[in-house]
Amino acid sequence: MPDSIDVPGYLARLGLPELAGHEPGVAALDALHRAHAERVPYECLEIHIGRPTTVCPAESAARIVAGRGGYCFHLNGAFSALLRALGYQVTRHVGGVQGNKTLPAGASANHLVLTVSGLPSDTCPDGVWLVDLGMGDGLHGPLPLIAGEHADGPFRYALRPSEAEPGGWRFDHDPRGSFLGMDFRAEPARMSEFRAKHEELSTSPESGFVRTPAVCRRDATGFDVLRARTLTRTEAEPVHTPLATEDDYFGALDEVFGITLPAEDRAILWASATRAHEAWLESRA
Repeated sequence: MPDSIDVPGYLARLGLPELAGHEPGVAALDALHRAHAERVPYECLEIHIGRPTTVCPAESAARIVAGRGGYCFHLNGAFSALLRALGYQVTRHVGGVQGNKTLPAGASANHLVLTVSGLPSDTCPDGVWLVDLGMGDGLHGPLPLIAGEHADGPFRYALRPSEAEPGGWRFDHDPRGSFLGMDFRAEPARMSEFRAKHEELSTSPESGFVRTPAVCRRDATGFDVLRARTLTRTEAEPVHTPLATEDDYFGALDEVFGITLPAEDRAILWASATRAHEAWLESRA
């Protein structure tokens, strides 16, 4: 059964209401992806506020329409539901983000990946595209699923056959990114395959999502990341801005990421961000 979502509301959130009922195409997919990356933040704030979420695409889409974001299971789950409602051929895949070289590569199910097929172009003759809004500081627009190097704004990525997942693919991140790369399997996946990992990532004390409130957004020239109480803008090089006060923190959350929270949520989140900031300072002492 298709995921039931508010398509007009979702397109309005993306600033693209004119795409309701459009014919699927490469240019429209590109516009949808870039608007989503810019307007819907990658974030794990609900964990710190204390509101559990699920991997249900309809639930994630409703939260996006209401002005919030999420991480890969939410963003790619919701976007896949939107694309399907608009007539695109979308496949969900089990993926795995590799943070650094000390960690194993492979599709550990800590990441949901999308591909869109049936859209050939001069740059993508086979018509298959990597569509991924869940890598935080990753893609701004979709990439042709073709082995080789790809430019996306100021960043350079690579796609190649996965060595860890036979028949699958490997995405190598730009060195300025927050992780090393990502592998994903070729076969289609069901959202139920991500439930256990979502539970782990949203509750385990070892999870980075649990340890540190973080928000990220990508645009044409770089990306912004708010981790604990430090705002970082990365283009050619990262520029770090400490956020010393509560007003500074929530001002950045609103102005950079478009997230405005009620007073009761602000108090909880500020306390969590401060704890994470103090733990970071202690680790550097």
